[in-house]
Amino acid sequence: MTNPIRVIDSHTGGEPTRIVISGGPDLGGGTVLEQMQVFNEKFDEFRRAIVNEPRGWDAMVGALLVPSEHPDCDHGIIFFNNVGSLWMCGHGTIGLGVTLKYLGQADYGKQKIESPVGVIEYSLLDDSTVELTNVPSYRFRKSVEIDVAGYGPATGDIAWGGNWFFLMSDHGQDVHVRNVQQLTQYCTAVTESLRDSGITGEDGKEIDHIELFAPTDNPAADSKNFVLCPGLQYDRSPCGTGTSAKVACLLADGVLEPGQVWRQESIVGSVFEGSAQWTADGTRCIPTIRGTAFVTADANLILQDADPLRFGIER
Repeated sequence: MTNPIRVIDSHTGGEPTRIVISGGPDLGGGTVLEQMQVFNEKFDEFRRAIVNEPRGWDAMVGALLVPSEHPDCDHGIIFFNNVGSLWMCGHGTIGLGVTLKYLGQADYGKQKIESPVGVIEYSLLDDSTVELTNVPSYRFRKSVEIDVAGYGPATGDIAWGGNWFFLMSDHGQDVHVRNVQQLTQYCTAVTESLRDSGITGEDGKEIDHIELFAPTDNPAADSKNFVLCPGLQYDRSPCGTGTSAKVACLLADGVLEPGQVWRQESIVGSVFEGSAQWTADGTRCIPTIRGTAFVTADANLILQDADPLRFGIER
């Protein structure tokens, strides 16, 4: 039997995060990117044990607190889901801010944390509200035309917000929570179309998040979205990296002015507030995303030697 693995569960706008506080593997130090590479190569069983059934479920996003050698950071963080690690996770970082406050390891105000894609900053504004300053984000390609098998032609923008996104307003889908199955099927077809057409992010990086936009009747929001993540699960939150990619595109189009707030509603009705400022050279923007998270559990996970599914169900 392993030693207990302590986890703190939270949700950000409905999207769950499970952060491993203790009992995780020793990744040998180095940058968080280097530690993530070790995690991917040697500890995939641990990932599955934390977020996959029977202890987790497909929508669960996990995170592992790791040491950081960066002089400005007290912690590093590696995010992962039901099929692998993630470059970055906005809703998870908001959950992290609330979790560290719950543990007494951080107080209100600004904190910096090292992620695989660089140092990110967040401010804990109260016990449940976090404002994330994300990595530099940008639109890579505008109005990319694709032919979605079974649906027909569509267009979208390719943008980076900490993950690679294909953002679509031209899709013909009814973006409503009652249509999650149909939306998942459509976004899966989009992913396949991008792959079959050889359409990627910069440097050939896979586009593994699809984001659909639609008008909203919520007076507290400017738009509604549906985001399909790797592993065929939709984001219950408005998606922090997806909202970062969105405001980068809006800023590039002149729809948003620097610092102007965009209120993004999720498929379940939760809202993030996003804005951005241009970097000095004008090629990237720095997004700021504000959302709320709440702790839902403080638990110890047990992996018993005799349990044939102690490392989770492999997908």
